[in-house]
Amino acid sequence: MASALAAKMGFNSLMRKQAKTFNVRISTMESDLEFSCEVKWKGKDLFDLVCRTLGLRETWFFGLRYNIKDTVAWLKMDKKVLDQEVPKEEPIIFHFLAKFYPENAEEELVQDITQHLFFLQVKKKILEEEIHCPPEASVLLASYAVHAEYGDYDPAVHKPGFLAEEELLPKRVINLYQMTPEMWEERITACYAEHRGRTRDEAEMEYLKIAQDLDMYGVNYFLIRNKKGTDLLLGVDALGLHIYEPDNKLTPKCSFPWNEIRNISYSDKEFTIKPLDKKANVFKFNSSRLRVNKLILQLCIGNHDLFMRRRRVDSLEVQQMKAQAREERARKQVERQRLQREKQLREEAERARDELERRLIQLQDEADMANEALLRSEQTADLLAEKAQIAEEEAKLLAQKAAEAETEMQRIKVTAIRGQEERRLMEQKMLEAKMVALKMAEESERRAKEAEQLKQDLLEARDSERRAKNKLLEITSKAVYMSPGLAPDSMPQDVSFSRENLSFDFKDTDMKRLSMEIEKEKVEYMEKSKHLQEQLNELKTEIESLKLKERETPLDIIHNQNTEQGTSKHSNFKKVTPSSAASSVNSNSLHLATG
Repeated sequence: MASALAAKMGFNSLMRKQAKTFNVRISTMESDLEFSCEVKWKGKDLFDLVCRTLGLRETWFFGLRYNIKDTVAWLKMDKKVLDQEVPKEEPIIFHFLAKFYPENAEEELVQDITQHLFFLQVKKKILEEEIHCPPEASVLLASYAVHAEYGDYDPAVHKPGFLAEEELLPKRVINLYQMTPEMWEERITACYAEHRGRTRDEAEMEYLKIAQDLDMYGVNYFLIRNKKGTDLLLGVDALGLHIYEPDNKLTPKCSFPWNEIRNISYSDKEFTIKPLDKKANVFKFNSSRLRVNKLILQLCIGNHDLFMRRRRVDSLEVQQMKAQAREERARKQVERQRLQREKQLREEAERARDELERRLIQLQDEADMANEALLRSEQTADLLAEKAQIAEEEAKLLAQKAAEAETEMQRIKVTAIRGQEERRLMEQKMLEAKMVALKMAEESERRAKEAEQLKQDLLEARDSERRAKNKLLEITSKAVYMSPGLAPDSMPQDVSFSRENLSFDFKDTDMKRLSMEIEKEKVEYMEKSKHLQEQLNELKTEIESLKLKERETPLDIIHNQNTEQGTSKHSNFKKVTPSSAASSVNSNSLHLATG
């Protein structure tokens, strides 16, 4: 069976060499690319084609990785593709990934595409827990990832639940706390809202600046054994070599900075690290396979070259790239300021329009109120007039009754002389009639006064009606001929803006001003770093009470201990100054050799 499989693979290899082309598929962090390559192509030909397709110029950070048996390998640039141990099936699958990491992403990454590819790769490693990240940093990183994808936070658009389908936190962090997805989203959104005003590139750079301080960032781990047969881990990164315990990838037992290493070599499975100080002990270890030794040596060579390159003067190509990047950033800054001014003017115009509409509605309301007051005044005047007429009729009726009573009294007086007895009776009746007449007179007088008062109220109601009509005419004339805060001839017809009013000249003074702003941003960087640490501590304090201690992983426990002790992978390094690095470059160059 094995011989048949080997014969089939040999036949496929022979057929591929006889063909003039072969197909490859390049898997990037965003999409897949497919190419038809010539058989004679070397690894550099394929790599350059991918970089040109992506528009990438900072090629020294990246490589083409492929899977081989139970490990991985990187495509060699100086050998033909088909002469290497690449997969035999077509299309041949390669992964375009960052092979080497920068020491300081903000200073070293020039192109936006380079920054974006690093952001996607580091984000994936954190979510897949290849890089250990504490919970509070995970929340802050998630908020920058959301900003890079959605832009500025807008409560009207980004409503609760808009992150329900997003994968933003490592599963380890989610399982570590008694928090619902809604609670996590609330905390991420609270941080996301504070990033308003940043562009996508700025949000991705802030993500990388936080991620590069994580202990496992940019470290490639390999299982090794020392002379005593003890299992250890070798870590290779941008700063040097680190030796770890197998169960502790956060804190190295010892470290070898690149500027303190004189020679690295391997013979078969034995690897040797010779320090620059000849009095120091030589460190030797064994790896499991020869292929692993080759991979370790590749990473050591590349990281050491970049380490020394950072401490020399930039090449002409890098200087040109940085100059172009500065010009592009300046252009984007100016364009952003122009757009901000346009947005501000548009918002002011919209506010003025809203104010005019509000004022118009207010005037309409006042006119409606005046009309209602006028209607009420007319109704009140009609009612008072009706009451006055009724009172006048009642007064006339009372006066008539009083006259009749007086006539009756006179008649009684005439008949009283007929007899003494009748006189007494008549006097008594006359007295009673007088009393009734007096009461009728008082009632008539009271009714007359009431009628007079009703007439006075009627006059006042008509006067109020006349004033209401005048006010209505005044409000109507204001709404027609005047607008608040504007002259009649400056009433806006259509809100429009001329590009001529927004044009400007990009002069030296602008460049000086931008330079001063950049210097100011550098000064503010330390304050922002302090704010970032306070923000991380605040997030940690908020969610600490919901933490499930029994679900902590060993790396979580080690990270907490390191945080309390203030240790990290950089604690083992001696401070590398530019002068010492330069002297080490001039006096001792790293010698890399194979046995």
